[in-house]
Amino acid sequence: MIDWLTERRSASPDALALIIGERRWTYAALDRLTAGLAGYLQAQGVQFGDFVAALLPNGLPYVCLIHALARLGAVLVPLNTRLTPAEINWQVAQVGAKWLVTNQAQLAIGNCQLLVVDEELLATAVPLTNDQRPLALDRLQAVVFTSGTSGKPKGAMLTFANHFYSAQASGERLGVRPDDLWLSVLPLYHVGGLAVIFRSCLYGTAVSLHPRFDLDAINQDLDHKPITLMSLVPTMLHRLLQTRAAWPDTLRLALLGGAAATPDLLRRALAAGVPVATTYGLTEASSQVATMLPPDVARKPGSVGHPLPGTTVAIVDENGRSLAPNTYGEIVVTGPTVMAGYWRADAARRTPYTPLPSHPTGDIGYLDEDGDLWVVQRRSDLIVTGGENVYPAEVEAVLKEHTAVANACVVGVPDAEWGQKVAALVQLHPGMALSEAELLAHCRAQLAGYKQPRLIRFAADLPQTASGKIARNAVAKVLMRDDA
Repeated sequence: MIDWLTERRSASPDALALIIGERRWTYAALDRLTAGLAGYLQAQGVQFGDFVAALLPNGLPYVCLIHALARLGAVLVPLNTRLTPAEINWQVAQVGAKWLVTNQAQLAIGNCQLLVVDEELLATAVPLTNDQRPLALDRLQAVVFTSGTSGKPKGAMLTFANHFYSAQASGERLGVRPDDLWLSVLPLYHVGGLAVIFRSCLYGTAVSLHPRFDLDAINQDLDHKPITLMSLVPTMLHRLLQTRAAWPDTLRLALLGGAAATPDLLRRALAAGVPVATTYGLTEASSQVATMLPPDVARKPGSVGHPLPGTTVAIVDENGRSLAPNTYGEIVVTGPTVMAGYWRADAARRTPYTPLPSHPTGDIGYLDEDGDLWVVQRRSDLIVTGGENVYPAEVEAVLKEHTAVANACVVGVPDAEWGQKVAALVQLHPGMALSEAELLAHCRAQLAGYKQPRLIRFAADLPQTASGKIARNAVAKVLMRDDA
């Protein structure tokens, strides 16, 4: 099998592939630009199997890079553009990336060789001409970092097979139409954004790609382009509902994921005529795991529906035993979209990369009597703010690095716009003084913006459980009371 963009260009060269603003590219045009980028990367020394980190905004160079690395047989390591240099250095070192593709000429990250890529380079690069390696489905496509239980991100190893079966199952659940135009504002460093690029290429449909969530630009797209699908997190939908009175007739599905949507938000969206499809997914399963279509969302607001075709969801207890319907337990996902494992976490890791038999998500939920999935809590203590995952342990570690801080507990408190916001209750060493502004300044140097506390309160002691652990529920109550 040759790479998917080459196959699509051969099958439908004149079909629309990509829209960014008012500019459009067919699959033939996208393939030419990708060939040029692949040629440039190869001339610089990028080889089959190399790990290539990417620190780029959503745009044409990033789309071409995704396809070019597939063509060369190199492995993509997408980096969150909101991370600090220290966080980026840690992720790059974990995979031993030799190359960093970016649009920032002055960037210096670890031992990576910098490759600056922009649209001018795409237009002038000499295309790849030598024989390309066939694309084997069990080949590693990317290592995508996601939050882990230790507070440090984990690198999920995703194969082309993971993406292929994810696209196939998503298409079966959502349907595919020749004129589909998917409005995508999710970052390409997230598996949700990456999935839209691969799915559209496999389907032969088009993507309207946005560099960021800009209300005016999104509304312009909805008003003036025949958008049929869009991917949102609850924060985005909340903002759109505040600015739109009507929705285009062409829009057939608005996938809502990334965080749990409140029943109130779903009711408001459905009342406004938004065809909301609630979805549950995770990086480790190549994006979508379960999706509920609009008619059922109206009937069961809060559920994410049945697992996608080929995927099985089980609810198990602490001993791995399946639980009866309507019983809370851990969500375990099984199927061909499940990753090949976490990078460096499995001593038996091998090539070719084979999917894990199943993945215990750490998320808590239940299946009802109809087999529909309800997600109760995402990863016990994980905070989901604006669709971004924040692990409290990472923020707490940074807070406790300050010499005045004796202890800290970080939790998520409800927020109408962001879903949750990061909040911290901090205990100082006796006799030491520290202001909220000083502590925030300390955090800014080490944490991405979305990880920084939006609410900080100081306490003489942190509440504890009978066993001596910090009582997170009690901390959350204190912070929510102060935030009221």
